[in-house]
Amino acid sequence: MNSIRLLLALAAITFSTKVFALSDESLFQHARESYAAKNEIALTEDVSQLKTQQYLLAPYADYWLMLLKLEQARDEEVQNFLAQYGDMPFADRLRGEWLKKMAKQQNWGSFFDELAFFKREDTAIQCYALLGHLQLGNAEIASHARDLWMTTVDLPSNCTQLFDVLKSKGQLSNDDVWARFRLALQDGKLSLAKSVITRLPNVEPTTLKLLDRAYQSPQLILDKKTASFKTRFGVELNLYALDRLARTKLDAAITTYSKVQDLFDIDNRAVGWGRIAYHAARSHHPQALSYYFLAESAALNNEQLAWKVRAALRVQDWKTVLGAINAMQAKQLEEGAWRYWKARALKELAQKDVAIKEHAKLVESNSIFSKLSTERHYYGWLAAEELESVMSNTAVEYKVTDLEVTTIASQPAIKRALELQRLEMRWEAKAEWVLATRNFDDKQLLAAAEYALRQKWYDIAISTADNTKVTHNFDLRYPTPYRDLFRSSATDVGLDEAWVYGITRQESRFMHQAKSGVGASGLMQLMPATAKWVAKRMGLNDYSHNMIHELSTNIKFGTYYMRYALDLMGGQAVMATAGYNAGPSRAKRWMATEPLEAAIYIECIPFLETRNYVQKVMANAQIYAPRLLSENKNIKIQTLKSRLGVIPGSGKPEDISEDVPVLE
Repeated sequence: MNSIRLLLALAAITFSTKVFALSDESLFQHARESYAAKNEIALTEDVSQLKTQQYLLAPYADYWLMLLKLEQARDEEVQNFLAQYGDMPFADRLRGEWLKKMAKQQNWGSFFDELAFFKREDTAIQCYALLGHLQLGNAEIASHARDLWMTTVDLPSNCTQLFDVLKSKGQLSNDDVWARFRLALQDGKLSLAKSVITRLPNVEPTTLKLLDRAYQSPQLILDKKTASFKTRFGVELNLYALDRLARTKLDAAITTYSKVQDLFDIDNRAVGWGRIAYHAARSHHPQALSYYFLAESAALNNEQLAWKVRAALRVQDWKTVLGAINAMQAKQLEEGAWRYWKARALKELAQKDVAIKEHAKLVESNSIFSKLSTERHYYGWLAAEELESVMSNTAVEYKVTDLEVTTIASQPAIKRALELQRLEMRWEAKAEWVLATRNFDDKQLLAAAEYALRQKWYDIAISTADNTKVTHNFDLRYPTPYRDLFRSSATDVGLDEAWVYGITRQESRFMHQAKSGVGASGLMQLMPATAKWVAKRMGLNDYSHNMIHELSTNIKFGTYYMRYALDLMGGQAVMATAGYNAGPSRAKRWMATEPLEAAIYIECIPFLETRNYVQKVMANAQIYAPRLLSENKNIKIQTLKSRLGVIPGSGKPEDISEDVPVLE
């Protein structure tokens, strides 16, 4: 035993002599490696030396060491650590891990004392807190636990313990179980549904197998009437089979349901039509509103109501648009989209009838537009144009001084953020920056944004400038880095430079090292297959994958693909933008038979990501246009609504015979 201790001591001495020779950065990297390897002895030495060398990131190494020691650490040690580093971004993360440790030990007194200082949203800790209250006899908290139960999001494993206790105390009823079971199936969460239903008594393995069959062969389940339409499980199984079928074979679902609908009671019959109506609206089926009419007595959820509005917009049935929006809950109704379309519906209805009662609709419409127009987003700018107010940056623009920038740059937290960014610890860098700037006033935010811009940290510069409330600087919100490259490439292929900047700001925030979760790379987020396809069309025989990361190549390829998409869409930029994100064939498939206002086309894009993407890109382009005009006289100044334009009628979607890759 003594010999082992001697060897460890010698190893520590040997390592100690080595670390003195390491630079701050090398030593910090060694500390990261020691933490990853869970080498507490080496990390302890690293921390000591980093503190001796007064490296500005030494607190992070100390944090890693505390994480390694947390399970054995005394409460006093953790409290002292948090007192020392309370203003660091990692402090709350450590507090969260400590809270989980105390909850597992059922040390509820200390848990709730420390919970008061916890600031982050953490569902695991929320479940522990609710569990603690229940175990301490606070029955009033049960309603909050049931709110968490009635969700289909993926929950941490410890939430299961909370629900177990809730059930054992009789505060989670069988009706609650059935309700969540229906929600899970409706959202396509089959594994969750299986887990939920096992909380009911007498659930046989065959029950779970029937769910699998409904997933795999929904048509067969309905045709053969495999399950009774009168039992509670049979109703849920058949509704699930209907939903599964409607997702992929809508017409077959409609035909099949027409044959079996009378087997449901009247309430569940309406529920079934509600599911069909939802899928019909998302696929732009011409009879979608008819199916919503058959679901009149069903309680529609937020998404079903949203798509009822969109189905009505497609056919410009403004009365139904207004009725569906008015049926929404207050929280959903506060969303910018539904305030805008409610005001549009009121305006359209008022213009059809000049009666006094219709004048009241116009007054209400203008009132909604007026408030919405003060908000700086896509719907706010559309609202401003409805009031015939040209979209402009009327708010105060402020130019920061060098002294203000220097003052920001000298702050320790800002220095740490820049150092973390330099070391490519991007998550930690952003967390440090956000915490450092959280209480800044508008001028300080702009100074911080200017400093980030000078450091070529463009995404942080944009997000920081975006946070101002009254005093703004739109050059910081909408910067134009790499201007020569963008202008040259846009000119070469005849594109609106403002549109190119609008897409790039949305794709990467001008961070050339950006890489998406699906493998898209660079400023314009090109997928490898897309880049290879473009290179082949451009005749670049010497193209290699590494070239996708070169600024000039990435921009040239991106603008080439934009030009291709624009030509494919007959010059319609909204459709080309949708095609850039979701693929050209989808963008064409979303066209209506008759010409359609582009704002309605965008609103009815079935993919939330693409819908938001197109809105932001087109709004970006609208703001960039006047800012680029001084150096590019080819840029056209117009209203946002004019920029969006009208989507031509299609009859049937055109076939795209060439194998065009989706960009992202």
